Amino acid sequence: MITAGGTSAADFALATGTPYKALAPIGARCCIDVVVDAARGLDPAAIAVVAPEEVATHLRARVDRIVPASADGIVNIMQALTAFPDAGPLLYLTCDLPFLTRAALADFVTRAGNAGIAMALADGAAYAAAFPGAADHTIRLGHERIANGSVFLIDRAARSAVAATAGRFFAARKSLPRLAVLLGPALLAKFALRRLRLADIEARARAVLGVDARAVRDCSPVTCFDIDSITDWTYAHTRALAHAQAGA
Repeated sequence: MITAGGTSAADFALATGTPYKALAPIGARCCIDVVVDAARGLDPAAIAVVAPEEVATHLRARVDRIVPASADGIVNIMQALTAFPDAGPLLYLTCDLPFLTRAALADFVTRAGNAGIAMALADGAAYAAAFPGAADHTIRLGHERIANGSVFLIDRAARSAVAATAGRFFAARKSLPRLAVLLGPALLAKFALRRLRLADIEARARAVLGVDARAVRDCSPVTCFDIDSITDWTYAHTRALAHAQAGA
């Protein structure tokens, strides 16, 4: 399941020629094409996309199902989580992962195992090495630096529990203070004292959700580079063009 319903700020739309991050050019392709191709490489039972009509028109022949997008991002997340109620594990992706590959997804899925919900994380140093000169999207957690991914694996039995807090979690996933507040005052205190560890967040998530919540460490940095700003898009598009020219 890929969510692709969000619109971008006016400056981003002007630079990319589209109000949708999903349709922003990355080299010769659109960003959503990169994500769909990576997902298709896993030979999934089905690929669905939550998308507005413009994105749906671009994708209709390439995916199995289109779920009409809402103007409310949380509604779109809920639609994604409930689109396949009888399916097994759901691989949840955002549309703005311009460097995503099949190999990176396959590695994450394999190492996520039978977790109720798993989230991809990359080592901060590995992320910086993979994307030299890019904006820093890593965060410090205790004595380590990590990059949060936009790739999740959610088991069928866990989806109702995840859906109950999904909107708040996805909105907070890149902000340690917001995550700490979401997960409780004890973690907020640890964060303030710089003692918050990944294991603390995993344990609290298990308690709140009632499922095995797991961070999959040392994933490929491509699972974590997403487009949050026009600076991120410029970096990704320029790099894709340079790689294409080098290959030619």
